[in-house]
Amino acid sequence: MNFEMQKAIMLAENINDFIQYVQRNDKIKNSLYPNKDRIYQIKLWMEEYKFQIIADELLRINQFSWDEKYTYYLVDQFQKGINIIDEYVTNHHDDLFLFTARLYTLKNLIQLLQK
Repeated sequence: MNFEMQKAIMLAENINDFIQYVQRNDKIKNSLYPNKDRIYQIKLWMEEYKFQIIADELLRINQFSWDEKYTYYLVDQFQKGINIIDEYVTNHHDDLFLFTARLYTLKNLIQLLQK
């Protein structure tokens, strides 16, 4: 298996984990997140930038062969959304500090896949 394929699959799996993490924290009542509206805003951005579709497509196209052009297109689309979410989390660090580690991981995986 190509290293680029493995990187893309690892990014897709981490996107799925991030989606599940946000949804789980949006549903449960947790004292660490006093302002649920901020988590809901992240959830809306994930839906707007279609994170689930991007993750599913990255897994699908890199499962058996390496499609460089479409993979880089999907990574660029994901990066647009993750940059907005990262800026929002940075501006509201007091309420959303637990998201910084996951965002750091996602941004580093994006850097591994860029040309």
